[in-house]
Amino acid sequence: MSVSWLARLHGLTTGQAAAACDRWLRRLGIAVKGYERIEALSHGNQQRVQLAAALVHDPQLLVLDEPFSGLDPLGIKDMAEILRELAQAGVTVVFSSHQLDPVEDICDEVAIIDRGRIVLEGAVRALKKRGSPRLVVEVEGIGADWDAGLPAAAVEWIDPSRVRLTFDDADPRIVLDRTGASGEIRRFAIEEPSLSELFLKAVGP
Repeated sequence: MSVSWLARLHGLTTGQAAAACDRWLRRLGIAVKGYERIEALSHGNQQRVQLAAALVHDPQLLVLDEPFSGLDPLGIKDMAEILRELAQAGVTVVFSSHQLDPVEDICDEVAIIDRGRIVLEGAVRALKKRGSPRLVVEVEGIGADWDAGLPAAAVEWIDPSRVRLTFDDADPRIVLDRTGASGEIRRFAIEEPSLSELFLKAVGP
């Protein structure tokens, strides 16, 4: 079974099917693999071929299951760009994924399902704004008594001289004054929770 044959099943002529197949294989970076059996390809390239098979007849509705599975960071970037382009062109794209970083990056709306039950759904931006923001500070060369007078924070040492502090509830002015007096501030930001954090909170322990 070939991608061009699948295109012909959707009504394309032989010439149209060949052109569409070539276009999508080139767009997905696997044109040189076009004559290999899919069993001989890496899992990431198999994912690309499956996407080409789904897109070769220019559908207006695209439903995918774990499209980022087996892809390296460059492959995830390419796949995300293609899905984003399709959505911008008016194609309705629905997919399931356990990799929430690309989901957060490209989706307008999400539904988080736990044991067959929707536990959180809505527009990604609205869900993130509903979550509790936190203050994130990275300090270089911080002193030993940096935490005197500060509320509790999650502490992550990036290297022996640089620390990342995350405050769930703190006055930014006090934190800025205290940490600035103890070291060189390299980052200071109020961040919304990530989709992964929202997922963990919605699903629970």
